[in-house]
Amino acid sequence: MAALSGLRAMLLAAGRGERLRPLTDTQPKPLLQAGGRCLIEWQIDALVRAGIVDLVINVAHLGDRIIAALGDGSRYGARIRYRDEGAHPGAALETRGGIVNALDLLGSRPFIVASSDIVTDFDYATLAAALPALEGGRCDAHLVLVDNPPHHPRGDLGIDDGRAVRRAPLLNYGGIAAFAPRLFAGICAERAALFPWLYAQVDAGRISAWHHRGEWHNIGTAEELAALDRALRRRAPGEALPR
Repeated sequence: MAALSGLRAMLLAAGRGERLRPLTDTQPKPLLQAGGRCLIEWQIDALVRAGIVDLVINVAHLGDRIIAALGDGSRYGARIRYRDEGAHPGAALETRGGIVNALDLLGSRPFIVASSDIVTDFDYATLAAALPALEGGRCDAHLVLVDNPPHHPRGDLGIDDGRAVRRAPLLNYGGIAAFAPRLFAGICAERAALFPWLYAQVDAGRISAWHHRGEWHNIGTAEELAALDRALRRRAPGEALPR
């Protein structure tokens, strides 16, 4: 935990959640509940348990509701700041754009970026092992990959000796990463996705990766949300997350 002290994390919460409509017409996706708590609260709790308490959350669609629900983060043991990308349709800047737009809040050290709509047993403390290479300039990003979910069976990247590669067997990008700020230097804060832009750095050998084989749930439909909610509510106190 000490190794991560002082690091900041960004939770991506600006997306529209199109596949979850009509639920997301009136409620932002990160505030949808599973297991008696909001999706984003699962991530906040996991980060705080790893010693990462300085959080940045980007918002757009119904962003005022996220800010009102989470506040300054004190009740979670965190300090939360927000970057509002605008409430009008299409305002969200996607992953790369959102990161660039919040760089001034993320500091000069490597920082963590995670999706706010995943529920996982990933231990953020394990990212401490990637810090020496990120801070020493030997790589620019460290990605957490997971087994391919049904909605994305082809995968995104493979791993060869700890480096991300674009060859089989391919795994799914799990929406969790650590980045060195230099990776985004000189880039404009415009609407832009992380991929395929990041493939150039993968091909240059500048991206490390790790395969998380534990629990990982990315909620994309109302049926998936309901199933996860039922499984979490059946869970005994202290029991691992359900598959």
